[in-house]
Amino acid sequence: MKDHLIYDVEDRPKGGKLLLFALQQVLAILAATIAVPSIIGLPTQMPAAILGAGVGTLVYQLLTKFKSPVFLGSSFAFLGSLGVAVAYGYCGILLGSIVAGLVYVVIATIIHFVGTDWVDKLMPPVIIGPTVALIGLSLAGNAMGDMVRSNASVQYGSYNLICLLCGLVTFFVVIICSSQKKSITAKLIPFILGIAAGYACAAVFTLIGNYAGLDYLKVIDFSPVINNFVDAEGSFRGLSAIFGVPEFALIGAIRELTTGQISAEILGANEAARLLDLGSCVEVVIAFLPVALVVFAEHIADHKNLSSIIGRDLIREPGLKRTLLGDGIGSIAGTVFGICPNTTYGESVGCVAITRNASIATITTTAFLCMGLSFLRPVMVVLQTIPACVMGGVCLTLYGFIAVSGLKMFRELDLNENRNLFVVAAILISGIGGLSIQIPYAFGADGSIAATIQITPIATALILGILTNAVLSKVEKSKLGKEA
Repeated sequence: MKDHLIYDVEDRPKGGKLLLFALQQVLAILAATIAVPSIIGLPTQMPAAILGAGVGTLVYQLLTKFKSPVFLGSSFAFLGSLGVAVAYGYCGILLGSIVAGLVYVVIATIIHFVGTDWVDKLMPPVIIGPTVALIGLSLAGNAMGDMVRSNASVQYGSYNLICLLCGLVTFFVVIICSSQKKSITAKLIPFILGIAAGYACAAVFTLIGNYAGLDYLKVIDFSPVINNFVDAEGSFRGLSAIFGVPEFALIGAIRELTTGQISAEILGANEAARLLDLGSCVEVVIAFLPVALVVFAEHIADHKNLSSIIGRDLIREPGLKRTLLGDGIGSIAGTVFGICPNTTYGESVGCVAITRNASIATITTTAFLCMGLSFLRPVMVVLQTIPACVMGGVCLTLYGFIAVSGLKMFRELDLNENRNLFVVAAILISGIGGLSIQIPYAFGADGSIAATIQITPIATALILGILTNAVLSKVEKSKLGKEA
């Protein structure tokens, strides 16, 4: 695979190309990065999420000695945990992130002293392959839901044929640019060209819809741009419309500690939110700890997938202890200067694979670009106007690549062996079927369950796959012992 790279890890694209490739990475990770604060009820913190992603990625690159070309962004795995943490303000979010990051630090320390052999035994290809495939497949519903959804028309928001057309325009431009051989530039920036084509198509229909008064044709919601520059009275907002400082978690936590009051943004997400105390500290730790342990497996899956793309074993060099340390400390830094824990992004890995650009310089520039853009309000609001259907067209390729990357690992497996067959089946069926583990941690006065910690279907499938593999390994060893 390495021979097919246009830019290898140490290569540095020149001048404007470097900025262009970095912008493409920004667009590839944008949807997922800004989705997390929106889902937990803090949509105004999207700039902080982008700032935190840039900071976290820089920390990761420093700790991995600039050898692993992947971007860190807001982690969906911690959505349930963040739901618990938001109830205790920014201090709760910070505490949870620190707990999650320290889990990685502890595992990295263990690996430093005992090596990685136990990791290979715990999660061999028969587990990693279907898990990677499951990550892509589990995201398919989100991508396809976005492809038919309008941002502008609430009445026709659930399904819109015009949106599907715009999503397909994006998709086909991306795959044509990626597959053609006449233009290397187009091959390196297929997502920028695809998003531009899809956005242009959506803009044309939106303008026609506005002129003709047809809501069905209105795909793009331009109100964020208008509201950014003009207030309710129609006056220009001044410098605040151009430049804004993202209010990241550390600022919010300091304000809560000094004023003794929960921030207005947090109260908007959870009216019952209260300040963090000793009891709630325990609750937040319990919410984050088990999820962090399982996200460890997703970390390994991402890095093995990336290793196969760039032709280098990242588990050996810079080493799993460094990638874990970078991910853990990067996640903490990303929350302190952002709003939520980070993780290595499958979308970023997919972008590297499709564009054949594994340049660390591109990833590092992307981090600085995110940090800079988070302060520029016009850029932030314009990015927010990119229709969901256009991003759905992009994600159709990115998520598909993640799924196929996992399926490629099946070539190493003999599925005629029952052991492999049952492990793969356990992971895929439980994961696609949505099996999750819900652990109650709070009970009502009547004995009913008041709150639970949910381990996501992907994490649950991974746990089931590890257990299935361990049980069948014991059975095989027992059988061999008797035959001997």
